[in-house]
Amino acid sequence: MGGYFLDFVIVAALIVAGTALMGNISRTMGERLFGRNKRRAHIEASRRIQQGWNAVGGKK
Repeated sequence: MGGYFLDFVIVAALIVAGTALMGNISRTMGERLFGRNKRRAHIEASRRIQQGWNAVGGKK
């Protein structure tokens, strides 16, 4: 019975890990294949929005 439970836990962990990795892998492949010149679009949009904001915290 202990062997069955151990096998069940191992298979469950592999399924969860595989599912998590498939999401990251498919996102990366999609960005590289279909996002050619739009890779930094989100970063540039954030930079434009934050332009002119005052810095908060830290020493001047």
